[in-house]
Amino acid sequence: MKMHNPPHPGSVLQDTVLRGITVTEFAERLSVSRVALSRVVNGRVAVSAELAIRLAAALGGSAETWMRMQVAYDLWHAQRKNRPKIHRIEFGLGV
Repeated sequence: MKMHNPPHPGSVLQDTVLRGITVTEFAERLSVSRVALSRVVNGRVAVSAELAIRLAAALGGSAETWMRMQVAYDLWHAQRKNRPKIHRIEFGLGV
């Protein structure tokens, strides 16, 4: 089932984790820069595989969950962009 307008993983962090801790404190716990974490939290950059691993280690759960959230967000937004018509390539059984 496709989600309607899935949240950016950064907004999930903002709505849950960052209610009781600052971005600076959380960045220190993750061993990432405050600026890098702030960009994710504010939805300016995607969650990387490395950050997903660190989030899973700090918060529990799995890195795959964080990556799935990012992919769902990226695909939903990409599907709404205008693009030229793409014609399907037909593959024959012989040459």
